[in-house]
Amino acid sequence: MATETIEVLVEGGKATAAPPLGPALGPMGVNIGQVVAKINETTKAFAGMKVPVKVIIDKDTKEFEIEVGTPPCSQLLKKEANIEKGSSNPLEDKVADVLIEQIIKIAKMKETALLGKTLKERVKEIIGTCNSMGILVEGKPAKETTKDVNDGKFDEEIRTEKTELSAEEKAKLEVEKKKLAAEIEQRRAEFETKAKEIISSMAGQERGKIKTKLKDAKIPDAIIKELLPAEEAAPAEGAEGKPAEGAAAEKKEEPAKK
Repeated sequence: MATETIEVLVEGGKATAAPPLGPALGPMGVNIGQVVAKINETTKAFAGMKVPVKVIIDKDTKEFEIEVGTPPCSQLLKKEANIEKGSSNPLEDKVADVLIEQIIKIAKMKETALLGKTLKERVKEIIGTCNSMGILVEGKPAKETTKDVNDGKFDEEIRTEKTELSAEEKAKLEVEKKKLAAEIEQRRAEFETKAKEIISSMAGQERGKIKTKLKDAKIPDAIIKELLPAEEAAPAEGAEGKPAEGAAAEKKEEPAKK
């Protein structure tokens, strides 16, 4: 049986015949509407996330199969934490908190895509991703929670593969997320005030010196870029190195040839 496999990344439950899926399926001679409907049916549980999908087509019969992978760990973590994106400054700004049950859930979903041989090892891999996204685990920075895992604190949850949260636990996580967001805004306001004071006190000095002073004061790069005026572009030069504008006026008239 000769088959053709088409691999695409689609939003869960929202595949369409538009590119890249439609144009890839067109030459295959399959019913595109049926393929799209099947993909949406099998990926609806991943609503709001990008999902890798394989469409395996029998070239002779035009029958097809759909294989759905799992979204990247970062996408699954964003869904569990109910956030749109991770932190732009993960070492300082924490955007959400998740519980070990949610980590176990993702580790089980990504079982075949992770390196760990045991669930405990895979749990630590997911916690590592939390570290790079600015997500707390059990109210602690991810590295501290990894130590707790190593020390056996969550052995029972991992052994029983506990993945469900109570309504009360979910509500507490939402409260914690709002608290973290308020802390980020407060820190940002403090950084902005400090940056503006430095920029004002160094008015007229070279931009490079002001930038160095801001970095020494631990002002985040995003705020520096936002508040520190960009350097003015140098005037364009003519072919001989002179400013293009007015260059003709500066050029001396050559004496008329006899």
